[in-house]
Amino acid sequence: MSTTLAPNAIDTVFAELKAKGETALIPFMTMGDPDLETSVELVKAAEAAGAHMIELGVPYSDPLADGPVIQRASERALKNKISLTDCMAVASKARDKGVKMPFILFTYFNPALQLGLDRFFDLLKEHGFSGVIIPDLPLEEDSETRALAEANGIHLIPLVAPTSEARVERIAANAKGFVYCVSSLGVTGVRSTFHEGIDSFLSTVRRAASVPICVGFGIASREHAERFAGQCDGVIVGSAIVRQVEEALPLLSSAIPAEREQGIQAVQHFIADLKPRTTSS
Repeated sequence: MSTTLAPNAIDTVFAELKAKGETALIPFMTMGDPDLETSVELVKAAEAAGAHMIELGVPYSDPLADGPVIQRASERALKNKISLTDCMAVASKARDKGVKMPFILFTYFNPALQLGLDRFFDLLKEHGFSGVIIPDLPLEEDSETRALAEANGIHLIPLVAPTSEARVERIAANAKGFVYCVSSLGVTGVRSTFHEGIDSFLSTVRRAASVPICVGFGIASREHAERFAGQCDGVIVGSAIVRQVEEALPLLSSAIPAEREQGIQAVQHFIADLKPRTTSS
């Protein structure tokens, strides 16, 4: 007997935003930086700032796609022995505090494999995740993971880069949730310029995909968000937010509640300022 799965919250949010002509703002945060309790508060602050969904990043010792800012955040979290299951639990704790936006887990494949893929997806479902991004899992090797994701009503969201070339159409055609379009060559990080063929690349992905497309890697300001708002359905901001957390660490790590709140507000204000004023296509 087949089980009917509830509509995925990611799809619902994108449909609502499309009807309003708005672009999704999708922050990324490294969980456990500086600690799990603060991560829960920062997730809540991101929603209050206007985020439409959020990527919860699992700290990893060999993050191939991540630049120095996120690497440092991972190192700080790993010193506190933050695990994959700890990061998943942040979603449930944030829900308990009233957060309603969809959660997306960002993790490399090895932690999921070590946990066991069946258990991994059981926990994603248990903690209310709507999507998962595994940047080092290629399309050619994702069949088992994809089947488990679909069986649990969770979108396996692919990354596609300008260097993907002939694979772009295959990756985009198989995408669920949205296609994560990498705006720049290399690792994540704040940039002043983007790949010179980015506009043509986004057009190619748009033609191939039946789901929304979002741009990430290097988006660091409202100007960047507005630069892409007319070409995509969402913008993903990672390193710029993680850097704000890093700069606020003295406050976020304070034993004085008022100082911790000041640090959280600083990150919240930064995220609020990222929201593009222009509409998507």
